[in-house]
Amino acid sequence: MLACFDIGGSAIKGAIAYSPEDIRPLPKVPTPLHDFDAFAAAIAKIAADGGADPKSLIAISIAGVVDADTGRITCANIPCVHQRRLESDLSEKLQRRVLIANDADCFALSEAVVGAGRGHRVVFGVILGTGVGGGIVINGKIHEGAGGFAGEWGHGPVSATLAGNPPVAIPRFTCGCGQVGCIDAVGAARGMEKLHAHLHGVNLPSTEIIAAWNAGDAAAERTIDCYIDIVSGPLAMTLNVVGASIVPVGGGLANSVPLIHRLDEAVRARILRKTDKPLVVPGELKIEPGLIGAGVLGLMEAAK
Repeated sequence: MLACFDIGGSAIKGAIAYSPEDIRPLPKVPTPLHDFDAFAAAIAKIAADGGADPKSLIAISIAGVVDADTGRITCANIPCVHQRRLESDLSEKLQRRVLIANDADCFALSEAVVGAGRGHRVVFGVILGTGVGGGIVINGKIHEGAGGFAGEWGHGPVSATLAGNPPVAIPRFTCGCGQVGCIDAVGAARGMEKLHAHLHGVNLPSTEIIAAWNAGDAAAERTIDCYIDIVSGPLAMTLNVVGASIVPVGGGLANSVPLIHRLDEAVRARILRKTDKPLVVPGELKIEPGLIGAGVLGLMEAAK
């Protein structure tokens, strides 16, 4: 068994992994944001309290990107680890081997091994939530790519400036990455809200927009029509390149099964490979898929 973690800006969630199907969560603690010693100590305490072997490997899913060439992590929402060589720094501090992986990559790995992607050779896991992200798993292994950014289809100035039926002009919203016109800026939950405000002059949370759409509200239908048009094109192009045969979706917007079904229909109409089978599907692992992915990653490494 080994200790695994899913770490975000709010909480450190830990678990003990016995097998990919047997990962037992432990109590979570607040993430120390500004004190690296406290950050490392919190991880060590959770692992010890869970009964993990003090010499065993620790596997971590984190809301950041590790550059495989330099080992440095980009993780602005946890300042005490931002731009550190986190694997080596934590290994030195904890006196045990540490593995670090991006949370979207861990989501994709968990779905590929024990979720909706079981039996598929190429799995593209998509996140539609606070941000738009993704991870690629090929033959059961995470494909990191240069800089650790493989799968990040949400960034790049490709967002449509006309969308919907009939077409309507859409602004090129500024993205947090510094570019203008990214899918992240319109496809994330806040992006859907900006889109609705642009179309109707009304500010609503994404959950209310989706609820109104499900209830048959015409304004919400217009927003969702434009949203699907904008998001489905870049996702279809990404799938043509990646060649995934299944696309599990996680994040808050994936809680709307009708939304994911509609996105699936639009994507399948736009990809080159024609299929009647569902392609873009809700992720099956509703509870802590990043934590499960970290556990799977650690178990795979420990078995080598």
